[in-house]
Amino acid sequence: MNLLSKFLNGILVLLGVVVLVFFMFQGFGDPARLIVGQTGDKKTMDNIRKDLYLDQPKWKQFVYYLNDVSPLAIHSRTDIAKKELKGIFIGGETALALKVPYLRKSYQTKKNVGQVLMEALPGTLLLAIAAMIFATIVGIFLGVIAAVKKGTWMDTSAVFASIAGISAPSFFMAIVIAFLFGVVLHPYTGLNLTGSWFDIDEVTGEKFLTLKNLILPAFTLGIRPLAIITQLTRSSMLDVLSQDYIRTAYAKGLNKRTVIFRHALRNALNPVITAITGWFAELLAGAFFVEYIFGWRGIGKITVDALEKLDYPVVMGAVLVSACIFILINVLADVLYARVDPRLRT
Repeated sequence: MNLLSKFLNGILVLLGVVVLVFFMFQGFGDPARLIVGQTGDKKTMDNIRKDLYLDQPKWKQFVYYLNDVSPLAIHSRTDIAKKELKGIFIGGETALALKVPYLRKSYQTKKNVGQVLMEALPGTLLLAIAAMIFATIVGIFLGVIAAVKKGTWMDTSAVFASIAGISAPSFFMAIVIAFLFGVVLHPYTGLNLTGSWFDIDEVTGEKFLTLKNLILPAFTLGIRPLAIITQLTRSSMLDVLSQDYIRTAYAKGLNKRTVIFRHALRNALNPVITAITGWFAELLAGAFFVEYIFGWRGIGKITVDALEKLDYPVVMGAVLVSACIFILINVLADVLYARVDPRLRT
């Protein structure tokens, strides 16, 4: 029941995002002019305005937009063909549709926004997963070391480094790391200042993987979650290590490694999982500036480029996709909590 409630709340939040996105981008330039440029004639611009429902009152424009982005909607057969909608359609000329949300078309490329974002999504997923794996492994390790070696230089160093990591904005660290490792130390690191997860062969035109370009943006993006995970792991481990059952485990003759990793760490992971899932959602939705600075092809870079070109359908679509990702991960996090902590299953 709790999961269903979370899901319904997520739908309400997403509806609020749709409302906010639609009205936020009203009045920012003339879409018809942005599409045809400065040389378009009046008849062409009038046709474009009609296609985009700009000749309708604002409330009707919103209803049409909501109908487009909703997976459950009503469309005419003409609409289905013109917008190239994909899904299940039941009915005659006016059909009930269970479809892939239609995010409209880019002003600049004329491509379907959904297609543009899906082409960029693998890059963002790859970057976020790599950053989170790095942050999780290193953060938990440092947090455990800091807790076990409390009061030593290891503990002090881990705490100081985590505070520095939390305090440093990602966009600032991206500039520093890009310049240091991609420019100053490039002869030694071999790492590029910019680049995506694939390159194109100049001779054959084929794409090939270049995962070394992932190192700098993933390291940069992982710094802040690493710092949070280190702090949470240390705090949670210190609390668990003071419990009676840990002293009982030692009294039974279990070695230190078994007690720490099999008994203490497992019970200390719940707040850490909260941080991991929360930060993973944020990395997926908010890696905009890191992607842009490192030239990493993902939703963030696509969105910033679209903002520069006033390509609002792409920006609006990116915001909606990011919101969906954030909501889904938070719902999945609840499932994961219940698996780790049986007390949350009731």
